[in-house]
Amino acid sequence: MRLSSKGKLLRGDGGGTKRLLKDKDLFMFDLDGVFYKGKESRVKIGGSAAIRAIHSRGKRAFVLTNNSTDTAKTVWSRLVEFDIPVKEDEILTSGLLAAEYLRERYGGVTYYLVGERGLEEEMEACGHRRTTREECDVVVVGLDRRVTYGKLDHAARLVRNGAKLVATHMSRVYAYRSGPAMATGPLVKAIEYASGTKAIAVGKPSPLMFEVALKKAGCVKSRAVMVGDQLDTDIEGAIAAGIDPILVTSGVDRDPAGRRVLATLANVDDIVPLL
Repeated sequence: MRLSSKGKLLRGDGGGTKRLLKDKDLFMFDLDGVFYKGKESRVKIGGSAAIRAIHSRGKRAFVLTNNSTDTAKTVWSRLVEFDIPVKEDEILTSGLLAAEYLRERYGGVTYYLVGERGLEEEMEACGHRRTTREECDVVVVGLDRRVTYGKLDHAARLVRNGAKLVATHMSRVYAYRSGPAMATGPLVKAIEYASGTKAIAVGKPSPLMFEVALKKAGCVKSRAVMVGDQLDTDIEGAIAAGIDPILVTSGVDRDPAGRRVLATLANVDDIVPLL
């Protein structure tokens, strides 16, 4: 079934989709390209109606974002400003997960950072110590819009000398205001290639982020749905985790390209009549 953007549902079986969403207890949403676009100058896309409708039906809503430039608290405050009523403890960022992943497995570590202040704050909050020396436990990589050759070269050298390589995620692009912009994945690939070491990635499409959300919500995967704008992270990650995905075309990708999705929507708030 395909309707106009005003008809809300672009693709999917209207009756079947509605029945399936009625049975869902947990709705997971991507951030950039779903609720807003851009980093320096954000433009709201939607989300207020969707989150309110989900909460009014006694269901849970989580934000799962590969954003590592902001802390989870900063993301929450921004959503509040946009009148999108997600709770602070229902926001999972790749930066937060990377910091928690390292703490759970190794305790406090020394790390070299390729990334921005938000990732550094999450690492500090988990007891990790940043260093620029020639030795460290871990090289942590997130989006870095001021990255230099020297920084990438130093990171690769540390990994060659034995440091672990942990990436917040491996996404190629994110939804910028003017269109897709290069994300963290290309930076990680450069370090991998120069060091000959494969990174551990914690963000989507890794199952870790989905598993953490399910555990926090006390929900089984069959009663969860993931709403996102990118095929290679949101959609493929959800499918691999056994979670039903919905594609919204307000961000990076416009067509599911043969992937199994419950529906393709023009805007995140178009989910409301399907609940």
